[in-house]
Amino acid sequence: MDWMAVTVATTNEAVEAVSNILMEHGASGVQIDDEKDYEQLAQVDWAQKGEILNVNEIPHVKSGAKVTAYFPATVYVPEIVPEIKRQVDGLKAYDLDAAPAEVTTDRVDESNWATEWQKYYHPVQVTRFLTVVPSWEDYQPKTRDERLIILDPGMAFGTGTHPTTKLSMQALEIVIHGGERLIDVGTGSGVLSIAAKQLGAGDIRAYDLDQVAVDSAKKNLALNPVAADVRVAANDLLTGITGEADIIVANILAEVILPLIPQAWNLLPVHGYFVTSGIISDKIDQILAAQRQQGFKIRQTLKMGDWYGVIAQKPGEDE
Repeated sequence: MDWMAVTVATTNEAVEAVSNILMEHGASGVQIDDEKDYEQLAQVDWAQKGEILNVNEIPHVKSGAKVTAYFPATVYVPEIVPEIKRQVDGLKAYDLDAAPAEVTTDRVDESNWATEWQKYYHPVQVTRFLTVVPSWEDYQPKTRDERLIILDPGMAFGTGTHPTTKLSMQALEIVIHGGERLIDVGTGSGVLSIAAKQLGAGDIRAYDLDQVAVDSAKKNLALNPVAADVRVAANDLLTGITGEADIIVANILAEVILPLIPQAWNLLPVHGYFVTSGIISDKIDQILAAQRQQGFKIRQTLKMGDWYGVIAQKPGEDE
């Protein structure tokens, strides 16, 4: 079967927002070509790892990013392209620069699609303990403490290489000590739920507004036996969710974090952690102020490029 590819030329900061727009229109997967990913690959000493990889031979954009979504023949792409363009342009209202925001289409044979993914994804050590590995790679941990997150980037909502996802995983390394109840809001690919399980979290519930994301997360969770008991469901943030969690993590846009703050407060016990990421630099003060106004104590802020992550905690009465 032939597929239609819709590609949006955009910026690094808008990659996740553009990906979500495309998936909401029925894409079966997204491919992200981000200059930042190649910068990271180029910094790795592949020879020392015992692997032969010439990063310069990998096709990639020289600046910014391209997000390519794949639609089955059952979707009439010409009808949805104008709306995709409108929504991408509309990201300016959220202070997200998506320029040049050019939308193009192309027909792709299914056999070629399968191999296209593999040009762009290789094992990437994201934090001290966590390495993201494409499902087709035969990769073995290099140290006793290295823990693998197996993902199928062909259905990716986040493959662990974007700064916001890295910040989330770094924060989880700080707050997880073992056995914590955790809620993953906007789970996407399920990468943070898998990371949390690898770090020792206990009961995990994962939610996403988009059913396609839920299905994607389930497929990736199935690739990681450690995460077999993670419960995934479609839900609008934490609306209607009951039952406390020791940690709530959300890697989503700053504008979506704002209504989530009171919801997280109500579900966290005293000393529970609220971990957020996806916050661009010009939004960080707004997010910190909103969390403090709710009553949270800011324990740590993490920064990578123009992106921020925040570790907040619900304080006790003596604080």
